[in-house]
Amino acid sequence: MSEALLVQEAGAAPAVAPASGARLFWRRLRAQRAASAAALVVLLLVLVALAAPLLTALAGQDPNAYHPDLVDSAAGGVPIGSFGGISGEHWLGVEPGTGRDLFARIVYGARVSLGVALVATVLQIALGLVIGLAAALGSRGVDQLLGRITDINVALPVMVIALALLAIVPESFPRPVLIALVNGGIGWSGTSKIVRAQALALKSLDFVAAARLSGRGKWSIARRELLPSLAAPVITYAALAFPTNIIVEAALSFLGVGIKPPTPSWGQMLTEADTWYQAAPTYLLIPAGLLFVTVLALTVLGEGVRTALDPRAASRLSVGTKSGGVKNTEGDAA
Repeated sequence: MSEALLVQEAGAAPAVAPASGARLFWRRLRAQRAASAAALVVLLLVLVALAAPLLTALAGQDPNAYHPDLVDSAAGGVPIGSFGGISGEHWLGVEPGTGRDLFARIVYGARVSLGVALVATVLQIALGLVIGLAAALGSRGVDQLLGRITDINVALPVMVIALALLAIVPESFPRPVLIALVNGGIGWSGTSKIVRAQALALKSLDFVAAARLSGRGKWSIARRELLPSLAAPVITYAALAFPTNIIVEAALSFLGVGIKPPTPSWGQMLTEADTWYQAAPTYLLIPAGLLFVTVLALTVLGEGVRTALDPRAASRLSVGTKSGGVKNTEGDAA
């Protein structure tokens, strides 16, 4: 009889298999109360953005329908009623000057703001991965050339370049797509530097050397050996870059070169609210508050992802966690 069977017959508990990397990541993330709350807020915002047509249909409103009877033309277009015209029919009031339903424009604006930031972040990560891996796996000349290009890209004033490009592109080109392309095409340098540094460190390890000796090509090694090890820093950077891209879209729309009417955007609403903040403060406070909450939630979630993916940060999880939760988590993985 084997030794394992003797142990089980003696009444000893069977050994617990170590937690997988994904399970350990979710345990660490759930152990952080702030990150869990931020994830719920982000999930709610995403659901609202996806369900925008359903929510506006439920409210019986169209984001582009004008209601001139709901604004006081004698007072310059101020919404009639308290708090910007909030009522059972218009849940968040109406837009000054036009009388368009503010709730409908807010939920559709969430689609634009989050969608532009998502596409820009994906483009940044994709370009950064390709350029960073090419610099790390290429020859010395290729590495130096891509390094200089990356340094020049870092030094470029992103907002100035974006303003110039958005000003000369024809109005017929979809602005949300253009902003995502411009932001993603300029902001890849951070990902590239991270990927290059990590890939150079991984190249000297035994498993990469073994793959090279087996005759596999550079891109095969990058796909099978390097990319899984690069997942943690890249995901962390993406989680922190996403709120930055939301701010850039809002800033460009606020400056008047971003999303154009009648397409709603939170940044565009802030631009239009510049002349209404005294007469109709809710028109300014609602999109500004949502923008603040969104960026804050995404930033907190990004920091939580960074901490959960970094094994060295396990001992620093005491803030916002249950007592002993991290110790038990690490014990499960031992």
